[in-house]
Amino acid sequence: MPGSPSGCLTQPGSSPEAAEGESRLPTAVCPALLEKSSAMAENSAVAVAPTAAPTMLEELLEITAQSLVRTEVAEHYEVIRELGRGKYGHVMLVTHRQRGTPMALKLLPKASTKLHTFLYEYCVALSLATHPAIIGMFGIAIESSQYYGFLYEPAMHKDLISIIKPRDGIPEPAAKHCAKQLVSALEFIHSRGLVYRDVKPENVLLFDPECRRIKLTDFGLTRPKGTKLKLVAGVIPYTAPELSNTTDAQGVPIDASMDAWAFGVLLFCLLTGYFPWEQSLPKDPFFEDFMLWQETGLEENLPRHWKRLTAEAALMLRSLLALDPAKRCPVGGALRYVDCPWRQDEGHSEEAAVKP
Repeated sequence: MPGSPSGCLTQPGSSPEAAEGESRLPTAVCPALLEKSSAMAENSAVAVAPTAAPTMLEELLEITAQSLVRTEVAEHYEVIRELGRGKYGHVMLVTHRQRGTPMALKLLPKASTKLHTFLYEYCVALSLATHPAIIGMFGIAIESSQYYGFLYEPAMHKDLISIIKPRDGIPEPAAKHCAKQLVSALEFIHSRGLVYRDVKPENVLLFDPECRRIKLTDFGLTRPKGTKLKLVAGVIPYTAPELSNTTDAQGVPIDASMDAWAFGVLLFCLLTGYFPWEQSLPKDPFFEDFMLWQETGLEENLPRHWKRLTAEAALMLRSLLALDPAKRCPVGGALRYVDCPWRQDEGHSEEAAVKP
């Protein structure tokens, strides 16, 4: 059994577009979040020989490219403040100069962003925006002298990573609110023949402090089911093992089971304040412990940081995190457990969970 973590992290970052290394949670294997996890998530796999996108999405891309509004931001919008900044762009809170409508404006530098990349993210988000747990879009895409940008509804309560307490997580009722809404959003995405591919707390925006209303955002990595992905960088906690361990030079066809894996990791973070492992690879000692428990199902093999969970919550996560993607339950499987307790009673101390 690996050693317990030491030290505690600072409060996670609060921006919906968190900068690389800004948002942190402890992992079971080290006292700090993998500082490059967000960047690695964006770069860890590239699409190889993708299947054809849905016809409607292709048409939307073409129409948007032809109707892209060319203007400077200051002509129509007053910038209030920055909401967040990431590796590839930043988000500003703006108001429409004539109507006073508050909006979030995502800006991507033209110098480092291909037009098709920008249009794809915008059009995928626009095509999914009718769902109540997916960020609403204003249907406005712009091109300025320096940026591509689009406007969406602002989330004034930051993002999910901003409320996760290291070594603690979030209140169980809030975790269940999140779970139910994320299941609905992901099932909607999957029903459109797409795989989200970027389930993580930074991409869940909050519209109230108790998570009664949350919305999924950032669709730059979303791809049609069956698109082949090739791992090109390091493995992060959210990476499904079939992608982490692939030796197929042609890439791995993606499907909804990869979102189920990442969703399971996210739920573990919400309930414990830890990542369950640093990498989904056998060389990671915490993942090795998890593999043993998955294979045996014996309570005596339950990894240390899982012992704060109830048997029902452990079973839920074990199903979402099945090592074989063919046996992994879909995201909707979590709904069978929302009426069950997920954490051991409050008398189960944090110290007892982390000490040898």
